[in-house]
Amino acid sequence: MVSMQASLPPGRRAHGTSLIEVLVTIVILAFGMLGLVGLQSRLQLSEMEAYQRAQALILVDDMAQRIAANRNFAASYVTGAASPLGTGSTCTLDTSASRAVQDNCEWTQALLGAAEMQGTSKVGAFLGGRGCVENLGSGEYMVTIAWQGLGPLATPPASVACAQGMYNGASGSKCVNDLCRRTVTTIVRIATLT
Repeated sequence: MVSMQASLPPGRRAHGTSLIEVLVTIVILAFGMLGLVGLQSRLQLSEMEAYQRAQALILVDDMAQRIAANRNFAASYVTGAASPLGTGSTCTLDTSASRAVQDNCEWTQALLGAAEMQGTSKVGAFLGGRGCVENLGSGEYMVTIAWQGLGPLATPPASVACAQGMYNGASGSKCVNDLCRRTVTTIVRIATLT
């Protein structure tokens, strides 16, 4: 019995890929696709972290501007590191209150995401946003915003005490010892003119 290939002229013999070559190609493509999916998820995490940091920078600058504008009453803005504004605090805007009380209330609402609403939900801020104003003495005030990061990184410096210990996860969590707490700070200097 003569095979079909043997009966074809030498230049016309069929050359095909074997099943093993096709399977190897599929496996290589599958690993490549898994790598792309992993990269995409890491990019989304990075994008969210960058968005939260940008929001925090805007809000820390907002409070610094408010303190500088009301410099004669800068001490009225002090919250201390242990009792931050934002997540866990509430306020009702009272137009008859002092400018500092109104500013703290507006800042609390901004930390809670009131700048952007989706239905009745506040979505314009970051996870667990809290803000502190600390008196450093000599007319210096440190404005800090802390929030919940999406994964563990480095612990903020010990000098940044705003919301310290408030972002630790349950036991066994990766978010221990403030590894998921993110902070941004700025210093407001109020000059004493004589």
